Amino acid sequence: MATRKRSRRPNRSLPDVKVTGAGTPAYEVLPKSDVEKIIDATFQLLIETGVAFDPDPQVLDRFSDAGCEITADHVVKFKRDLVMECFATLAKSVKIWNRDGTEYREIKDGVTSFIPGMTCIKIFDLDTGEPRESTSEDLATATRLADALPNIDAVCVMVKDIPNSTVCGEIGEFLTMAENTTKPLEYLCDYSISLNAVIEMAAAIRGGMDALAEKPYFNHIITPLPLYYAKTHTYQIIRSVECGVPVTMGTISIGGASSRLTIAGSMTHSLATDFAGIALSQLVRKGAFCIGTSENSMMEPATGSLGNQVPDMLADIATRQVASQLGLPPLPGGGGGASNARRFNQDAVFEITMGMTKEFFLRRTTLDYMGSLDAGITYSLHALMLCEDLAGMLRCLWNGIPVDDEHLALDLTRSIGPKGNYLAEPHSAKHCRENYWKSRYFGAKFPLDSGTLPDADLFQRIDEDLREVLANHQPEPMHEALRRHRVGRDARLTRPLCSYAVWFPPAQPAPRDRVSRVVETSL
Repeated sequence: MATRKRSRRPNRSLPDVKVTGAGTPAYEVLPKSDVEKIIDATFQLLIETGVAFDPDPQVLDRFSDAGCEITADHVVKFKRDLVMECFATLAKSVKIWNRDGTEYREIKDGVTSFIPGMTCIKIFDLDTGEPRESTSEDLATATRLADALPNIDAVCVMVKDIPNSTVCGEIGEFLTMAENTTKPLEYLCDYSISLNAVIEMAAAIRGGMDALAEKPYFNHIITPLPLYYAKTHTYQIIRSVECGVPVTMGTISIGGASSRLTIAGSMTHSLATDFAGIALSQLVRKGAFCIGTSENSMMEPATGSLGNQVPDMLADIATRQVASQLGLPPLPGGGGGASNARRFNQDAVFEITMGMTKEFFLRRTTLDYMGSLDAGITYSLHALMLCEDLAGMLRCLWNGIPVDDEHLALDLTRSIGPKGNYLAEPHSAKHCRENYWKSRYFGAKFPLDSGTLPDADLFQRIDEDLREVLANHQPEPMHEALRRHRVGRDARLTRPLCSYAVWFPPAQPAPRDRVSRVVETSL
């Protein structure tokens, strides 16, 4: 297999769209007065109903000391002034660095990062085309594919290691991603202990905890329930914030089930959940990056299923307006690039394209469900390829239209006249590729009757491209910063151990002459 070689470059941002002028602004569906009504209703919910937390002194004592009311059943009722103070100290942007610490993606307003994900438990087998349980090898393959795609900016846990649905399996998922891409990572886990091990590994890659805080390697995702934080969620917020690991957290309020069956009503549940988590993060460490990502999905009245496009899209756009009004980063996360379709077919292409088109208007900071099908159950590498192509389209659209004397070219029109032909003009050659989408499957790659390309449908074109990428791309090998030494689980032990060996980078002085240090965590 061919190995791609990369030269070392100085610290810089990973490439992003070059916005011309003001670029394309985000779309708005609500007047400012309605945005204020939703904000007021959200604070009313926080004051009167509150948010539930599992009993934990390091959480409830912080809220109590900050002046919150704590009920007997551990519901925290927030004061508006406190939450607004936390918004004021909250970091509004953060850089997530690649494995080598040389390039970064920034989570901030006006920049959208495209990320495949998230935590599917099945994958479509490349040989049979049928869904099956996903494995660590599947995560490695998907990560290696994402590493090769230029419009993919970071990598999340696309599929779970189902045969190893343990703490060891969760920790192994991070290691699998780190070994198969140099791009920044997103991580999420069920077990708090998994986060501890992953922070240890990320610090070993960076060369220490201080270096990790200075150049975070991954963004940690936390998924509470609407208006309820379990102990594992609050622990992960506190631990991440203490270590300087950026956090995005959010739930999905299901209109008609876990929240009211109205868009505005459901939004207040999601927003209140986010506001509570943000407040906790700032009570732990002012200036931490810990932002809300909660979404809303309305039940389909005819079937009881989720994902009716129109109310979900409206809720996303309205939620972005609320975030902007409060000075918060605009809605990371989201389902653009995902589909409820059972497999990668016409239905999936329609939903993926619709979802990605929505992002043109929404201008979300991250999209991290790209490639997910079957309502988040099954991952499709073919769907990821389509998403990556559409991401390139969005970046071209966001670039906008340059308007100046060179592009208006009135002098050229005067010289040629009203009946002239511009084909052979140097001006045409100079600008012929501007604002053009260099698509993998459409545009110049679209098979036309007048062209020479074979008459292959979209799935065939994607399938051929996918297999070629997998056959020819190998990620840059990991430095000896982190090597798997032993991932074991002894079933005979009452309290099994999960062990990883981590290596200190050669540039970092290490005890015992840079020998491997085994991080053992008791489950």
